[in-house]
Amino acid sequence: MTPPTVTPIEGAPGALLVIISGPSGVGKDTIIEALRRRDREPPFHYVITCTTRPARAGEIDGVSYHFVTVERFLELRDGGELLEANEVHGNWYGTPRREVGAALGAGRDVILKIDVQGAQVVKERVPDALLVFVVPPSMEALFQRLRSRATENADELELRQRNAAIELARQGDYDRVVVNETGEVERTAAEIEAIIEQEKRRHADRRIRV
Repeated sequence: MTPPTVTPIEGAPGALLVIISGPSGVGKDTIIEALRRRDREPPFHYVITCTTRPARAGEIDGVSYHFVTVERFLELRDGGELLEANEVHGNWYGTPRREVGAALGAGRDVILKIDVQGAQVVKERVPDALLVFVVPPSMEALFQRLRSRATENADELELRQRNAAIELARQGDYDRVVVNETGEVERTAAEIEAIIEQEKRRHADRRIRV
C-alpha cells in the first residue's frame, strides 16, 4: 500500500524524540513512572499509544492507552495519522503523529514507549530520534518478572518469552542500551535522563520533523 502524503511537523530547536524499548517484563512502564517523578522543567511529554487490545484491569482509556477498534485503527493508519503502526502479540499498536508533533513544537522532549518493530519504523522516518533499549540483568530475571505479574495465560506467557529472546537480539539497532537491575528503577531512570541531556547538549539547535 502506498503511504499517504502527509505534511511534516517540525519541532522547536533542541526538542528531542526519545524511544524507549525493551522486551515484555523488563520494566518499561515502571521506568517511565520513575521518570515522571523526577523534577524537570519543562517535563517530558509521554505519548499515549493507540491499541486494539482490550483494556486490562485498572487501565483507563486516554490515560493508559487510546483503546480503539481494529476498524478505527486501520482508518488512522491509512490516513497517515500514525507515526508507526505494528501488530504485536496479535494486537495493533500505533503512535499518534500529531500528538508527537505538537509536543515537539512546544519545545518539550517526547518519550515514546514502543516495541522493536515500531522503533525501527520511527528511526527510518525520524533519523534524529534517540533510541534507548532497556535490558534485564539476565533472562531468568526477565522470565521471573513475566511470571510474577500474572497478566497473561500460559500460552501468552510462552509467546512473550519467545519474543523476548528475539527482541533482545535487536539491541544493536539502538543508540544506547541500559540495564534495568532488579530493584534499581530509580537508577535506571536517572541514567536514561542523563543520556537524554547528553544528546540535547550535542544537538542543541536540531529541529526534529515527524
